[in-house]
Amino acid sequence: MSERLTGASQSPISTNTVERAINRSKNSRAVATRYDKHGYVFLETVTAAGLVIWLRS
Repeated sequence: MSERLTGASQSPISTNTVERAINRSKNSRAVATRYDKHGYVFLETVTAAGLVIWLRS
């Protein structure tokens, strides 16, 4: 279990890719400032932001 938490089993390339994607989504103002009552609304906001990031790259 500790190996899974530390990321020792993953390659550095995949870890870097995931970290960059999370940082890009944090930079999105729509995601960073959301305080929704329902989880599905937040999920849709994150999905839309991810789609925009994907289309721009």
